[in-house]
Amino acid sequence: MKRFELIEHTADMGLVAYGHDLAEAFANAAYGLFSIMADLGRVQEKESRQIELKEDDTEALLFEWLNYLLYVFDVEMLLLKRFDMERFDGSGLKAVCYGEKYDPS
Repeated sequence: MKRFELIEHTADMGLVAYGHDLAEAFANAAYGLFSIMADLGRVQEKESRQIELKEDDTEALLFEWLNYLLYVFDVEMLLLKRFDMERFDGSGLKAVCYGEKYDPS
């Protein structure tokens, strides 16, 4: 099964993530997000970040998950490529994410 696919959208770019369950789909959505920014084949797993989020529903959790990952990139310049879900119940998640600092050179 493919992890994600990019789709055309009127105002921007869309992404459809796949998975055997929601936890895997969330991880693949994150992978797709970062693959738009960089060639993840060249990103090493040098650093890790633990992320814990809780929201009222699954849709809000997905939005907060991707938004928080963008925040990590913006603030720490950290490109993430692996997302291990330790806990996921549809309204909360705990994940360990791996990647490395962005080097524009």
